[in-house]
Amino acid sequence: MKKKIRVAILFGGKSAEHEVSLQSAKGIIEAIDKNKYDVVLIGIDKKGRWYLNDASRFLLHANNPELIKLNKTSDSVTLVPTDKANQLISLSTHRPAGQVDVVFPILHGPFGEDGTVQGLLKLANVPFVGAGVLGSAVGMDKDVMKRLLRDADIPTAVFLVLHQSEVDTTDFERIRKHLGLPFFIKPANLGSSVGIHKIKDRQQFENAVKDAFQYDNKILVEEYIQGREIECSVLGNENPIASVPGEILPQHEFYSYHAKYIDDHGAILEIPAQLSETISKKIRNLAIRTFKACCCEGMARVDFFLRGDEEVIVNELNTIPGFTKISMYPKLWEATGIPYTELIDRLIQLALERFGREKKLKTSFDM
Repeated sequence: MKKKIRVAILFGGKSAEHEVSLQSAKGIIEAIDKNKYDVVLIGIDKKGRWYLNDASRFLLHANNPELIKLNKTSDSVTLVPTDKANQLISLSTHRPAGQVDVVFPILHGPFGEDGTVQGLLKLANVPFVGAGVLGSAVGMDKDVMKRLLRDADIPTAVFLVLHQSEVDTTDFERIRKHLGLPFFIKPANLGSSVGIHKIKDRQQFENAVKDAFQYDNKILVEEYIQGREIECSVLGNENPIASVPGEILPQHEFYSYHAKYIDDHGAILEIPAQLSETISKKIRNLAIRTFKACCCEGMARVDFFLRGDEEVIVNELNTIPGFTKISMYPKLWEATGIPYTELIDRLIQLALERFGREKKLKTSFDM
């Protein structure tokens, strides 16, 4: 009988998207092929401590997205690289607590999606799902991402960047003249619509700047684009493929955190989107170009605006998209012909394939 692959699902984390990650982990754990994979659950609390969890009790209030919490009654662990296997070590007994063959990080936002955990896993010499250090860092920082896309001639929204040191000299009128009203303010390094505000006047602007700077030292001020919200999923390493596009029809003023993760009726997801074959093909091609321009691997979801009938604009890219029961990334692949369980399997195999490829590279120079 073939030995099962031990997959560590790494979830939770220190970011403001902690609760979203718990929901995503729940979805993956329920859908993963238990005949092929042994699942190891590692939950990270909001202080960064790692816990080895039991599948039957790793979450509290698991079915309520407003109350969902990580169960922290389990043993705390750390990942230690060794010659023979990637060992988990108990911090209370300092003894081995099992080994893992591959890690599936489903951490959204800073300290998980920004290259930090990816760097740790790379140093630990363990395969992991998703983008590497560079792709993760680029995908997290919307400022750097948009500059790379602009350099690759990929259309993006007009934007300005504000740093924390500039907050006292920020001129609302200058921004209004440059971008018009309304416009959006968002933290440069965050996702799931946390800290995002739609600005219509000076008072909203001042309040939004203060709020966004709670999450990051750099914020984006971005033009408002009146258009349809289209999303496309990308899968692969060196030869990525794109899913059919889907459309988000928000039932709130914009696709907020509450609409995404709390309110089951916060948005209507139309999959596939009602698009002409020409526009659908253009979006899929742009999704792959965006994926490559941002140095991504494994997976990403690319978000677009469709202004008018023909103008396609890239909004952003997410290297660890949501995997909740209402998330677009798995839903788009399901509509393209890759069911949820198979999608998880493909992502793990892509991680192992990349790890095998990178192991062949020389890491020292022999004179």
